[in-house]
Amino acid sequence: MNVDFAKLLNSRQLEAVAAPPGNILVLAGAGSGKTRVLVYRVAWLIAEQQAMPQSILTVTFTNKAAKEMRARFTDLLQDNAKGMWIGTFHGLAHKLLRFHWAEANLPQNFQVIDSGEQLQIIKKLQKQLEINPDRFDPKKLQHFISSSKDEGIRPSMLGAADNPFERIKFEFYGHYESYCKQQGLVDFSELLLLCYETLRDNHDLALHYQARFKHVLVDEFQDTNNIQYQWFQLMAKSALSTMVVGDDDQSIYGWRGAKVENIYKFLSDFAGTSKICLEQNYRSTGIILEAANAVIKNNSGRLGKNLWTETTGGDPISLYTAFNEQDEARYVVQEIKNWVTNGGRLQDIGILYRSNAQSRVIEDALVRSGVTYTIYGGLRFFERAEIKDALAYLRLLVNCHDDVAFERVINAPPRGIGAKSFQKIKDLTMLRQCSYWDAAQYAIVENLLTGKAKAGFISFMRMFELFTANNESIDLLVAVEFAVNDSGLLNYFREQKGDKAQSRAENLAELVSATSVFMQETTSDVDVTINLTDFLAYSALEGTQTVDDPEQPAVQLMTVHSAKGLEFKLVFICGVEESLFPHHFSREGNALEEERRLCYVAMTRAMQKLILTSARYRRLFGKDELRNKSRFISEIPAELLDEQQQMTVTQPSYYMQHTAMEQVPFPIGSRVTHAQFGAGTVINSEGMDERARVQVQFDGCGSKWLLAEYAKLEQIA
Repeated sequence: MNVDFAKLLNSRQLEAVAAPPGNILVLAGAGSGKTRVLVYRVAWLIAEQQAMPQSILTVTFTNKAAKEMRARFTDLLQDNAKGMWIGTFHGLAHKLLRFHWAEANLPQNFQVIDSGEQLQIIKKLQKQLEINPDRFDPKKLQHFISSSKDEGIRPSMLGAADNPFERIKFEFYGHYESYCKQQGLVDFSELLLLCYETLRDNHDLALHYQARFKHVLVDEFQDTNNIQYQWFQLMAKSALSTMVVGDDDQSIYGWRGAKVENIYKFLSDFAGTSKICLEQNYRSTGIILEAANAVIKNNSGRLGKNLWTETTGGDPISLYTAFNEQDEARYVVQEIKNWVTNGGRLQDIGILYRSNAQSRVIEDALVRSGVTYTIYGGLRFFERAEIKDALAYLRLLVNCHDDVAFERVINAPPRGIGAKSFQKIKDLTMLRQCSYWDAAQYAIVENLLTGKAKAGFISFMRMFELFTANNESIDLLVAVEFAVNDSGLLNYFREQKGDKAQSRAENLAELVSATSVFMQETTSDVDVTINLTDFLAYSALEGTQTVDDPEQPAVQLMTVHSAKGLEFKLVFICGVEESLFPHHFSREGNALEEERRLCYVAMTRAMQKLILTSARYRRLFGKDELRNKSRFISEIPAELLDEQQQMTVTQPSYYMQHTAMEQVPFPIGSRVTHAQFGAGTVINSEGMDERARVQVQFDGCGSKWLLAEYAKLEQIA
């Protein structure tokens, strides 16, 4: 192997790669070539330090990263790559447990279970132990067990419970652990904890691996949790050299147990650690980096680095303050069209947002304009499980004999109705050739159901009967609020811990807003009753109108968390507002600092052009709320920003075929007065000339659509 390291690396990369044996912390900024440094460090150890490949342990965070790194090692090192251990923390722990199952007190053929199988076991144990799943949510118990293991905590270490609820939870963890041991099952979190304990408690075994792995390298160190750090510390105890690569400014997974402080612990726990900063960025323009640096410097306790690039200048960062989220989405679409007109490609565009619920309005605007898009690492709004659940409730309001909808939500949220109980309904349906609804009624009357299942069916069906009795005609917005709130879906997700549950609750809230917007867009100044089936048809069409095709160029939509590690020539960050970004749960202390790191990650995804958008009004739970720009915008120097003028155009409603951006008489946001309705603000508009319509939010009588030609509106501001 003959590698000219000086020719292939910049000065700081070379300093890290060719550092003498010892402990090295590489603070690698976004787009600075950290993977390159790790790969060439291994090559340097083999070529210059005569390290044996078998003595090198390289740890990554994802299987994808491990696979890519293994391929790069093979290309560079050829046969010298054989014998190296490369993998994720959990993958390497699994490998060790397979070798040393006896020392770990496992059966030789132990089985690794995924999160779905783990949840099934928890539900099974709850039933055996007669623990009410309505009071002790299975997913919350799963989260408690997994997070305890990630912290290195066994049931025996929990101590005395402060209350009966906590006592049952602690005891359940012990029952779960006993069951898994008896069955020879190992869950995901158990892999690493058990591997660590096996090495810790078997001195000779630990000495064997400490003697073997003289060079230990870890990527994405800022994302490690407590047990991962302890495992690394044990494995690297006798290493000649360690290299951890990370960026404290890109630590954005604290909500799932990551500890950015592990970077600081490494500096204190490993004597004589050298710190090398990779600050030269090969991705973004100078202006984008200057703006990102200005934002992140407001965090305290940073280890300190400042990204720079040889490519100075670049386009200023565009800042657009929309009137509302529809205006924001229209602006994004118009900028995409401008990009393509000027020779840009759709696949080079990334649209980022803090909350999954934000995608709905953007998706709607893209569909109307015929812009192909895909959701990276997620589902389109109307395809998401919680939205489909709510829509199933609506379908049952229209037709209680809709068997598909009935089966989907009879136990969503949980009502104590298990598979065996529902099988009785299925059997009765076949026997009497009736719907599930009718079969359930027969089963209740004839006492074919008992206990929780019977109570669950009764409460479910009574809920619909009460709604129908109290609503002679079905108002769309009232129906959607029933599906979201009265069904218990929203409260179910709100009461759960974790980012996913919070995201689902936000999506359900967005469904209420989507309904309100749909009603406004499909009515005029004359009162029109919106048919519930129209909305269901709209949601079905929105969910299927654009189909992913891996061969077709498409804009990519994603949350900021999903964007880490990606890059795009043009990046939109939408909804940069207080209580949204930063999130309303994270507006102070360490949580705020993580939100700022998240903003920094989002900004540094952009290669050539960065566009930030916010809205003055945003519809939440069916009501327009006044919004303020995010503090993160104020942290960017004014000279780096190019504030765009608010658009005065709009697109027509979804059911119209026109897609051109049209000039309208009254700009969105302008103040007007009407002879009958008084003063108000223009919040939407469509059409042109004699077909032009404007939507006005009047101060005294709410929102109305008016034909501009006949309304005789006067602009007052």
